[in-house]
Amino acid sequence: MCLFALYYDAAAFIDEGGILGEFQIEDEKGGELTCPSDRERVSLARTFGGRSLLREILETVLLTVMLFLVINTVTGRSQVNGSSMEPTLHNGQYLIISKIAYWIRPPERGDIIVLRPPGNAGEDYIKRVIGLPGERIEARGGKVWVDGVLLEEPYISSFPDYLESWDLGEGEYVVLGDNRNNSDDSHKWGPLVRESIVGKAWLCYWPPEQWGLVEHYDLSGVEE
Repeated sequence: MCLFALYYDAAAFIDEGGILGEFQIEDEKGGELTCPSDRERVSLARTFGGRSLLREILETVLLTVMLFLVINTVTGRSQVNGSSMEPTLHNGQYLIISKIAYWIRPPERGDIIVLRPPGNAGEDYIKRVIGLPGERIEARGGKVWVDGVLLEEPYISSFPDYLESWDLGEGEYVVLGDNRNNSDDSHKWGPLVRESIVGKAWLCYWPPEQWGLVEHYDLSGVEE
């Protein structure tokens, strides 16, 4: 609203002669004269097209600012660092993140997300959602279990060689890397709170040969 108000105030100022209005002078007797001598009203804006040019520039600047704000509100960009998401994602890939995906619904099992890990809020991590609020998650025997049900995971590079269990409270998630034994994730620092989730990985835009939508897995059937 403030940007539109700024634009219309500026446009009105131009129309009223605030910038490119008439030239007016006073003679020695205090009388007001206009230029040119025939007293016709002359607008430099109309003569040289200044009003139209300034409006176009102003509109372009405002639209650019508004577009930038909208894009940065609903999306983000993140780089894959390391091998923790192999074989799904690879070191050096650049991703576009949807920040609005979880405005509509909560994260789902199988989603690849960008998050800020506990104790290191200045760095973004990329992991997969495994456990949801209210569940008991166990890593044992090289497998992951959700409330006692085996989770089938065709995307992992190796079976986890650690033993862990989590009883998740409200707003808590277990997130793990697909490269289970080479990932800094929930098996090291515990559950992730909802507020630390930045968004859902959406699109890989670099390098060109890996361009495409990020592959998520629908693992909702584990509850059945």
